[in-house]
Amino acid sequence: MCNLKTDLGARPLTARRAHTGLTAHTLPALLGTALLAAAGSGVRADEPDVASQVHAQKVAITVCGTCHGATGNSTQPKFPRLAGQNANYLVAQLKAFRSQTRGDPDAIGYMWGMASELDDATMASLANYYSAQKPEPSATGKSDLVKAGKDIFQNGITSEGVPACSSCHGADAHGLKDFPRLAGQHAQYVLKQLASFQSNMRDVAIMHGVAQNLRQPEMQAVAAYLEAQP
Repeated sequence: MCNLKTDLGARPLTARRAHTGLTAHTLPALLGTALLAAAGSGVRADEPDVASQVHAQKVAITVCGTCHGATGNSTQPKFPRLAGQNANYLVAQLKAFRSQTRGDPDAIGYMWGMASELDDATMASLANYYSAQKPEPSATGKSDLVKAGKDIFQNGITSEGVPACSSCHGADAHGLKDFPRLAGQHAQYVLKQLASFQSNMRDVAIMHGVAQNLRQPEMQAVAAYLEAQP
């Protein structure tokens, strides 16, 4: 069993696991099992001190890297890509995991327990580490699906009351202010989060309003387009 307190150095980082059923195989999924499509809570990622930054980098590489990649460029579609993500958004999501207010399946299954012992300085340092990493190219996807997704992302679907995704996430899908970067994100992960928004399990009003008017083929097209973006 991995012991985060002894394995990762001076700053204690234990994980309370009793209510999640986590095992040694799930322990490495410490951070970031969901990062999409909703505004953050307005929390700002304050500049952490050097010790916090060093500690967070070690955690990111040796623990989180098992699922998300050492630099946040996850190759497993189940786990989100964190490289280049908006730091303020990452902090907001980590705090939502810790307070158990983010309710998608992976948040409940992994992140509620894993984030319960993270302090604000560690969260800010982890967010800064991932936001500074360079996103690597993702899949290209099917050209016809990517083309359809691009139209929805850029223009929305007026007849169905779906606004343009670019209005919050930027024309290049790199995110705006506290809205997350979606470019290069795994299509499978995007679809999973859209389903959580649709069902309101992940309770974000603006995204529930958007997702509930999207049909499955339209969500697949948007996901394919986002996965193909640099």
